Amino acid sequence: MTTELPLADGPPPRERADAARNRAKVLAAAERLFAEGDPTAVTMDDIARAAGIGRGTLYRRYPDRASIARALLDEHERALQERLLRGAPPLGPGEAGAAPAPAERLAAFYAAMVGLLEAHLPLVLGAETGAARYRTGAYAFWRLHLTHLAREAGRPDPEVLADQLLAPLAPELFRHQRDGGLTPDRIAAGLAVLAHGALG
Repeated sequence: MTTELPLADGPPPRERADAARNRAKVLAAAERLFAEGDPTAVTMDDIARAAGIGRGTLYRRYPDRASIARALLDEHERALQERLLRGAPPLGPGEAGAAPAPAERLAAFYAAMVGLLEAHLPLVLGAETGAARYRTGAYAFWRLHLTHLAREAGRPDPEVLADQLLAPLAPELFRHQRDGGLTPDRIAAGLAVLAHGALG
């Protein structure tokens, strides 16, 4: 797979020391609030109050709650993207001529995404619910990766299939499954069956 894929949402901007301090306070406050209850119920006023900064300062840096959650998620998503590009197989591409089968790479991707959702679900729910999910740089990256796997497996219309293969990773669905008592291992096992059925 080409390494010219977009990594998350671009490099962070350079900033002054006071701006960096405010950013750190905002991100720490938001992460705490997202973890304490329903992330979708957290407001920008809640975050400004918890961070001890003015609303104007907050809005100058972040236009909405989702942009704050995306900033928190960025580091975790970048680490996974790096493993997809250059990590060990089956998640990574492996050596030329000995790459894992597309279905194995998809199953490994599903397992890694289940791990990310389990560890950071409040952040994902704050950043990537509804239509906002499809506008992130990370979603574009995952979609390109799955399009590549579907094309490698010889499947017709790989761009359409990529979105369909990403649909089971919607954070609302993951929360529903976990609330229903499904363990991450069971969810990943079910997704592995889907991976082998779709690309095997």
